[in-house]
Amino acid sequence: MIYLDNNASTKVDPEVAAAVAQAMELWGNPSSVHAEGRRARRAVEEAREEVARLVGAHDAEVFFTSGGTEANAKAIYGAAGTARGRVVRSGAEHPSVRGAFAVLRERGYDERVVAPERSGTLDLGKLEGALNGGAQLVSVMLASNEYGAMHPVPRIASLAKSAGALVHTDAVQAAGRVPIDVAALGVDLASFSAHKMHGPKGVGALFVRRGMALVPHTPGGGQERRQRAGTENTPGIAGFGVAARLARRRLEAEGPAIARLRDRLEGAILAATPGAEVIGARVPRLPNTSAILFEGISGQSLAIRLDLDGVAVSVGSACSSGTPAPSEALLSLGLSPEAALRVVRLSLSRWTTEREVDEASARVSTAVDALRRGATAAAELAAV
Repeated sequence: MIYLDNNASTKVDPEVAAAVAQAMELWGNPSSVHAEGRRARRAVEEAREEVARLVGAHDAEVFFTSGGTEANAKAIYGAAGTARGRVVRSGAEHPSVRGAFAVLRERGYDERVVAPERSGTLDLGKLEGALNGGAQLVSVMLASNEYGAMHPVPRIASLAKSAGALVHTDAVQAAGRVPIDVAALGVDLASFSAHKMHGPKGVGALFVRRGMALVPHTPGGGQERRQRAGTENTPGIAGFGVAARLARRRLEAEGPAIARLRDRLEGAILAATPGAEVIGARVPRLPNTSAILFEGISGQSLAIRLDLDGVAVSVGSACSSGTPAPSEALLSLGLSPEAALRVVRLSLSRWTTEREVDEASARVSTAVDALRRGATAAAELAAV
């Protein structure tokens, strides 16, 4: 299998797996004061330091969660508080952010959505319009999980702060793939997830700027400085720390190398496949992400065909009761529902090789051609 679905999840690095296995022996509760508890606490705090270093934060600004979805929810509900004011997000956001904003809307908040341009970028003039009159919270992802476009978060944060808003960015897909400095971004809150950077599933983190009062989303115990109750997932957190350390050390070399492979993959597919378009190709993107629209076929059919051919990709749609539905993020770009259902995402990692890229591009082009010929034959038969 040629695995090109790394935006969904990545292969766990062997060093991370070893750290998780070792931490399984730390059976003490990190909140306990005895020796076994202190051993577990040390592992948690060492991991916190590594995650903080990766994103340019202070250790005390990093809070562990069960993943990116919880980190997003904690940030949004915590920052929105109980005063039902205006909250602003981009149309490109992950379902976990859209879902949290939908809950706020149901509770009486004034939700404003800023759709990205067809190119994938955000029009800051539209954002200013949404902020006119002030806002409580602005949430814009650092990079799209579906087509990789990077958003100008520092400029967005500046506009939001001028309007009196707190700023959150979902940095789940960007962390470990591009350099991140939360201070330079100018955000108050940022979400991260281990399994997008070759770490374990089920563990994430939320950056909370020092001095910010955040309403706890999960009250109860005193863990995570009373911001996230519940016994810490020591093995997962330890693995996250190692994954963050490896990402930080390898980032400078890996990012450009992966981008070259992505460009090679796109170039080969476009050259051999008429009627193909890379979404967001003209704006800054994550180095590993390619979303391609193929005219004349459904993305789901192509993904199934490629799975049978030994290539793992994902589609730009969600499936409910067996019926594909176009991605809201792709629709927000101005794509028609039919066009959004023709998009396939290919996402690379540090493990992707040049041979895999060349083989995958050939298999994609062959599969697209076969599906188009099949669609043409079916249409001709129906016309008889």
